[in-house]
Amino acid sequence: MGLLGHGAIGSNVAEALRRGVVPGAVLGGVLTRGRTASPAAVRDLPDLLASADVVVEAAGQRALREHGPAVLAAGRDLLAVSVGALADEAFFRELTRPAGAARTGRLLICPGALGGLDVVRAAALAGPLASVRLTSSKAPASLVQPWMDEETAERLRSLRPGDDPVTVFDGDAREAAARFPRNANVAATLALAAGDRAAVRVRLVAAPDSRLTRHVVEFTGPLGEYRFELANLPDPGNPATSGLVAPAVLRSLADLVPGVAWRVA
Repeated sequence: MGLLGHGAIGSNVAEALRRGVVPGAVLGGVLTRGRTASPAAVRDLPDLLASADVVVEAAGQRALREHGPAVLAAGRDLLAVSVGALADEAFFRELTRPAGAARTGRLLICPGALGGLDVVRAAALAGPLASVRLTSSKAPASLVQPWMDEETAERLRSLRPGDDPVTVFDGDAREAAARFPRNANVAATLALAAGDRAAVRVRLVAAPDSRLTRHVVEFTGPLGEYRFELANLPDPGNPATSGLVAPAVLRSLADLVPGVAWRVA
């Protein structure tokens, strides 16, 4: 297993692999930007590819765009965590185009902080989903964006417990990914599972009273109506990331090891 990134997600994944949490999965190398200290550090992408069968992108959308095509072209499987980058149709097509004469790797999607995707995918196979709605409630400061005017940004920063929640965005998944890149992974993952990015509506809410990040998914299709809710604690090392993401990466890696059942070390 190779890792792109050694931040809040990558460091937890690396440590778990070193402890043998996923039997049959060994940490081969870690590639970071700059001089970040990490175990099994490698100099560049060719060194990482030489040490890994599967590469986990845990370094953000920029890293996925920069290295993703080369990882797949080298025949390595790529587990994407920064799924929001795939809301860009041109980039998504580049990563999923049919293989040519050379062997290519597979693009794998990590569910990250979102669950229930097996139900969404199954329901979508029965026919187009009539409606899909994601409502995400997050800490106000995590929703502040560079493009916001200072008045809007300061309003979010100044929200305190007891204040009413504020809807910051209500639109489709593509626009959510473009305008809120740090908060787009869940929306983009749901859109991929539903099979129609344009049909997924996303509502982002600044919730000053909640210490949890809440995601409510509601959808209807030919087989029924569905609703589920998740509430995740943020990662202590990076409040913008759910603490569930690193375990989700490990679960995805465990699913790739033939004949190995998942266990908690």
